[in-house]
Amino acid sequence: MCGLCGEITFDGASASTEALEKMTAAMAPRGPDADGILRRSRLGLGHRRLKIIDLSDHAQQPMSDPDLGLDIVFNGCIYNYRELRAELEAKGYRFFSTGDTEVILKAHHAWGEAAPTRLHGMFAYAVHERDSGRLFLVRDRFGIKPLYYTQDARRLRFASTLPALLRAGDVDTSIDLAALHCFMSFHAVVPPPRTILNGIRKLPPATVRRVERDGSFTDTTYWTLSFARSAEDEETSFETWTDRLEASLMTAVSRRMIADVPVGVLLSGGVDSSLIVAMLAHMGQTGLKTFSIGFHEAKGEKGDEFVYSDLISERFGTDHTKIFVPSSDLMEALPRTIAAQSEPMVSYDNVGFYLLSREVSKHVKVVQSGQGADEVFAGYHWYPKLAGSNRPLDDYAEAFFDRDHEKMGRHLEDRWLGNDASREFVAGHFALEGAVDPVDKALRLDTGIMLADDPVKRVDNMTMAWGLEARVPFLDHELVELAARIPARHKLHDGGKGVLKAVARRFVPNEVIDRPKGYFPVPALKYLDGPYLEMARAALTSEKARERGLFRGAYLDALFADPAGHITPLRGSELWQCALLELWLQAQGI
Repeated sequence: MCGLCGEITFDGASASTEALEKMTAAMAPRGPDADGILRRSRLGLGHRRLKIIDLSDHAQQPMSDPDLGLDIVFNGCIYNYRELRAELEAKGYRFFSTGDTEVILKAHHAWGEAAPTRLHGMFAYAVHERDSGRLFLVRDRFGIKPLYYTQDARRLRFASTLPALLRAGDVDTSIDLAALHCFMSFHAVVPPPRTILNGIRKLPPATVRRVERDGSFTDTTYWTLSFARSAEDEETSFETWTDRLEASLMTAVSRRMIADVPVGVLLSGGVDSSLIVAMLAHMGQTGLKTFSIGFHEAKGEKGDEFVYSDLISERFGTDHTKIFVPSSDLMEALPRTIAAQSEPMVSYDNVGFYLLSREVSKHVKVVQSGQGADEVFAGYHWYPKLAGSNRPLDDYAEAFFDRDHEKMGRHLEDRWLGNDASREFVAGHFALEGAVDPVDKALRLDTGIMLADDPVKRVDNMTMAWGLEARVPFLDHELVELAARIPARHKLHDGGKGVLKAVARRFVPNEVIDRPKGYFPVPALKYLDGPYLEMARAALTSEKARERGLFRGAYLDALFADPAGHITPLRGSELWQCALLELWLQAQGI
């Protein structure tokens, strides 16, 4: 897990060492163990390293292979790198390191643009071919690892974080109207390639971009998730799917223990993280380090789930650390949490993950986490409503959208209100072939789009702010492919995630499985009052905010007067959403 960046020019100029140094420095928290810069005339690559696999300097990046004429920078982890290395050695390739970075480099030479189809893991990487002058940018199937870029006629710059590109300068920082609409309506999910800024884009997941010497490029989607099912799939019993899922998840969890340093687990006390712990214990893992976090309650809403994480820790004998965050620490950490976001994200648990990662990084460098299970196995409340729906787009929008287009017109100033971009995007996605059932349409959207640009991005940004690598076994692509074949009725069983809960019942106490669904609770940010209300008010009434003029004054006045009276369908605060956007823009110097 690291931070990568680079620049390649198209007009004959040399790559800017200054820009590379600024981008690399901006990503120092992602890779506190080492750094490096490589320049080859029109090409420059930068890297910050977190040592997880092959702790020696042989695996230092940027990495070059003079015999093959290739350079690479890589962020992520390839779980099957040993098997791929053996296959490549059988082809005659010789290795100078023992890590996964060199395996990708050789894989690119052996298989070209098909190389990512051979990789199991999370990854973003850039490979430069010296002979052809081409640059290849690649992102994993689910976008677990980020890759942002900015390009004009003169050059292309890319980096693991959006703020790194801003530090390099010369970026159009005007606000993208369609992205703003998605931020305000599609629960802050801005689908790729857009970001909130017109001048910066992100490579879509499962994409290989081949950039030619003149700057022209071709994108290839190397993997798609299909929800098509055979007659046999439809007829397969619930019990058989449960058996298959158990075996697949066991493999996914086992794969993510590959490291040359200890691996822990973020234990929320929910079904997903508890199942990870239980499976590791079943495999014989002892002394597993687990971590949970809690906050002060607000307006009677409890701020921790320690009772459940304690139960799991005691049952499976983990080395458990509970972290309780007083309100003063929460308030103090918010500005740094917001600055660490590559894009503005409204979920309250950003600060929770940020503070949790701060403490966890003192103990381990790698953790497994339960993100993705709700999107893959239908754990959210809107999926049952979609079962058999005759109006899936409307039902999905009513449950997920923070505000519709009409309401947004009363919230944004006229010049910021473009088309109904959020609904248009979801409608287009629902209309794609490959998913007929309304539940499957929503699962495909949430797994392919929402997941990468909400929970997965949140975990990457917050853990990497402290040099902590988070691995997500529920996004093992073979596991997700299996899940897509399971009929929706089996996922909706037992109040949602039925087939996954059936697996869990073989390992985890029922009181954890049958509890009310929990979220990462940070009540103080849901019910903004006291210093949190003043922070929001100060940001939205500042001179910079007034000059920007995003929100109607009457709307802000209503929010300030009654923050708790303006809660979105997903139980979010409208005031926090508006304040977060302004605070993020100011934190990035925009």
